[in-house]
Amino acid sequence: MRRLLALGLALVFTLGLAACGGKADESGDGAKPTLKFTAIPGEDPTRMREKFAPVADYLAKELGVACEYVHATKYAASVQMFENGDVMLAWFGGLTGAQARERVKGARAIAQGVEDPKYHSYFIAHKDSGLERSDAFPTAIAGKSFTFGSKSSTSGRLMPEHFIRTNTEKSPKDFLGAEPAFSGSHDKTCEQVESGAVQVGAVSYTTYDRRVKEGTTDPKVCRIIWKTPDYPDYNFTAHPKLDTTYGAGFTDKLQKALLAMKGDMLLGGFQRSGMIAATNADFEPIRVLAQKLGLLRPRN
Repeated sequence: MRRLLALGLALVFTLGLAACGGKADESGDGAKPTLKFTAIPGEDPTRMREKFAPVADYLAKELGVACEYVHATKYAASVQMFENGDVMLAWFGGLTGAQARERVKGARAIAQGVEDPKYHSYFIAHKDSGLERSDAFPTAIAGKSFTFGSKSSTSGRLMPEHFIRTNTEKSPKDFLGAEPAFSGSHDKTCEQVESGAVQVGAVSYTTYDRRVKEGTTDPKVCRIIWKTPDYPDYNFTAHPKLDTTYGAGFTDKLQKALLAMKGDMLLGGFQRSGMIAATNADFEPIRVLAQKLGLLRPRN
């Protein structure tokens, strides 16, 4: 009888431990949960996963926790994943970063590419449009079919729209004579302009330059007609729960690891020559402009 009682108590004790600790420690060996990160989907999913796999491996080694890249199908999805805490680190564009930090109190930009404080867009046009490259804003695009990239893209929508408004004192619809389209991505903008599906588009310079280098875009057919002024863009934004999940000072440790990335295997996927420190203040002009255009949703 005593033996049965002892076994029963042991079973209750074991079940109690599982109920209390199972969810917090899925591995059962005291390991921290996997650090998941995402990025705005500027390219096809396969390419995105390939370029971020080495970054996940590098961060895992430097931080001592398992790391995993989680693909976001849309710009808005990357922000939603961050807001929900499904990912705690994200490579955002200027606009999506501002949207994420607006929704998550305490979120902060911690790193950006060397090139990101002075980013720019291209306005591109099909060779049969009759448009030529100029240093001045291309007012001749009025009346042409036009596409932005994603609705939440900094370089493919927010800043190009801003430059249209400031140079013409009109909305894109009023200036162009029709509602502009949204291709959904920089790659698709290049493809649609080159095919002649639309006459003019706005695109990130890094995507266009990469496609020309790879031979997937013919610069004689899909031409640059205007380079915009510079503005701040991409950044790594960290979730405020990082320190409570992985320990005090973890966000600073993560920042140091990101800034220390070197070599084409890690930086090539970002098309950056290196990473430098970033703060929320660096992207305040983007936040203010996004708020003015009604592209920010405050936290619930």
